[in-house]
Amino acid sequence: MNGREIVASLAVVLTVTSVSTMTAEASANFDLRKKVIGVSGIMSTANPNMTVTRGEFASMLVNASSYRSTVSGISNTSVFADVPRNHEYAACIRIAAEQGWMNGYLGGDFKPEESVTLQDAAKGVLGLLGYGNSDFTGDQSGSRLSKYHFLELDENLNKEAEEVLKKEDCINLFYNLLKTDTKSGTMFGKSLDCELTADGEINPFTMVDNSLKGPKIVRSKSSLKSYLPFKLGEANVSLDGESVSNSSDAVNVALESSNGVLVYYHSLSKTIWLYTVGNENESGRSAVFGEISNVVYNSADLMTPSAIILDDGNTYELTSTEMQFAFSSYGSLRVGDTVVLVYTMSTGNEGNETRTVIDYIED
Repeated sequence: MNGREIVASLAVVLTVTSVSTMTAEASANFDLRKKVIGVSGIMSTANPNMTVTRGEFASMLVNASSYRSTVSGISNTSVFADVPRNHEYAACIRIAAEQGWMNGYLGGDFKPEESVTLQDAAKGVLGLLGYGNSDFTGDQSGSRLSKYHFLELDENLNKEAEEVLKKEDCINLFYNLLKTDTKSGTMFGKSLDCELTADGEINPFTMVDNSLKGPKIVRSKSSLKSYLPFKLGEANVSLDGESVSNSSDAVNVALESSNGVLVYYHSLSKTIWLYTVGNENESGRSAVFGEISNVVYNSADLMTPSAIILDDGNTYELTSTEMQFAFSSYGSLRVGDTVVLVYTMSTGNEGNETRTVIDYIED
């Protein structure tokens, strides 16, 4: 191969590598955005290639606003001729119209089943940021789109004003909205417990942690249903770290084969994390039920326990101040007490397993 051929071959390899890297980065970035929007409760992130109707978009706007906790399933009044009171999005359409986030059409229709355009969507998100008609002069639509671009609400969106939006576009749009400052200068996402990471992206973990409920042990499906503030069939369910499609059957199997199921849930996104007690997961959380047979103290600090041993013979490390206090002489747990431990497991270079307690439930 001559020098010219080598250069050409290297150019092809570098180009393919560059494209592959960019594709992987774009995919990872969208996965992050999808996770954030899913946790936020703004919209369902399933089927990202589906187009979004005007009714659905009105619902997204309301779910991103302070009205999300008060909106009801049925509107008291019918604001538009083609949106009856019992319409799925009637209440959200009424709020979006009253707040000036979306407009109806001449003749008194809203056209809730028509696809939403970028122009409609830009008006809606700018309204959430506090911008009204008085902030735009001349061509209102054109001025709004200019502001939309100036605020970089268009990041990862390549749409013209009259193009319709897919769910993927809305995921990007609302993610950008969360990072954008309102007209008054506050990051919009703070209202949904959003925090930025060092590289300027939204951290989905802090969003979950700020409003995560649990842990709780349930030993029957009726107990699980009474504990949850939403229907099991409407939820995104993860069992022992894996997503499950038929949550009812999966819960039945888990309950029949264990001492119960550990439950965490997130109301806004209707997400449930279930862990089978006694089933040890190599990644993520695990739960174990047992009797405390020993509390281990470090010889350098006789007041602070470093680990506990259950009657299964395993040692569970205590590394956080909260867990150390709970199992110390100042806490309420003693040798002989039964407890459910929530822990994570890691494997060292030599294959030794370390179990670290992150939470507990007195049985």
